[in-house]
Parts: sequence; C-alpha cells; structure tokens
Amino acid sequence: MKTKDLTIIALFSVLLAVCSWISVPGTVPFTLQTFGVFVTVGLLGGKRGTMAVLVYTLLGAIGIPVFAGFTGGIGILFGNTGGYIMGFAGSALVMWLVEYLFGSKSLPLAAGMVLGLLVCYAFGTAWFLLIYVNVTGPVSLSAVLGWCVVPFIVPDLLKIALAFGVTKKFKHRVP
Repeated sequence: MKTKDLTIIALFSVLLAVCSWISVPGTVPFTLQTFGVFVTVGLLGGKRGTMAVLVYTLLGAIGIPVFAGFTGGIGILFGNTGGYIMGFAGSALVMWLVEYLFGSKSLPLAAGMVLGLLVCYAFGTAWFLLIYVNVTGPVSLSAVLGWCVVPFIVPDLLKIALAFGVTKKFKHRVP
C-alpha cells in the first residue's frame, strides 16, 4: 500500500473513534459508530474501508480509548457490547463484497449498508446473548432483540441515510 492509503486509513480510523465518542448511554450505547463505519467504507471503498475498521478495532483492543464512553481494552470486546464492535468488521466486509459483486453505484451502496447493518445486528446480538446467559442466566432472544436491536432500528436507518448522502456527496473528493 502507498503512504497515501495508510494515511487515509489512519484518518478514517480516527473518524470512527470520534463517532464512537458521540454517545447516549443505554444497555447498548447509542453512538454514531455505525454511521462512521458506513461512511468509511462508502468513501474509501471495501478494501481501505475494511482496513480502517480493523485498525479502529485493534486500537481499542490494545487499550486506546476509542470505543463508546472513551473506553478501550480487550475486556470491552469480550463484554456484552463487544459483539457489535466486532460486527463492524462484518459490516465492512459485507459492504466490500457487495461493492465487489455489484459495483459502487447508488443501489449496491445502499444495499451494502443495510446488509452490513443486519450482519452487525446478528453478530452483536448473538454475542450479547452468549455473554448475558453466561453471566446472568437464561434470557429469550426476543428480550435481547427488544433491548439491543428494536430501539436502534430507526436511528440506524437514519444513520444509513445520512451516510449514504455523505458518501454520494464526497466520494469524488477522496483519493
């Protein structure tokens, strides 16, 4: 990779950190992280965007406070919300796959964002359920969906719409 690519990947990893710091607390914090993931992959493309998401996740894993609430460390990834953070990489990979198969026009971009969100929800919810059951005890999938997914559907769709608009507006400006 060229120095320019590495610099852009680093800058967008920082963007993801800033998006995570904008947070409303809850069982699963409401942040702009998904917006950051969608904008990052939308503007940088699948390869560089996925790398930026992985760099962000690795920075947090080694303890740099890039996650919601200015937290970091491997314990966050192994906590009940860690699956959603790890799911960001799945979102990025899905967007990359959609871009690879169908190109980066408007419809594939929007579809990739929605599919990426579903992957993030699936991975994060499965992880939350696993951790919750091991720590607290049995809980139904519908209860976990009610805590971790349902309250976030409308805000996440709004974040997708915003990320889509930002991507379409500024895609031609990102080298």
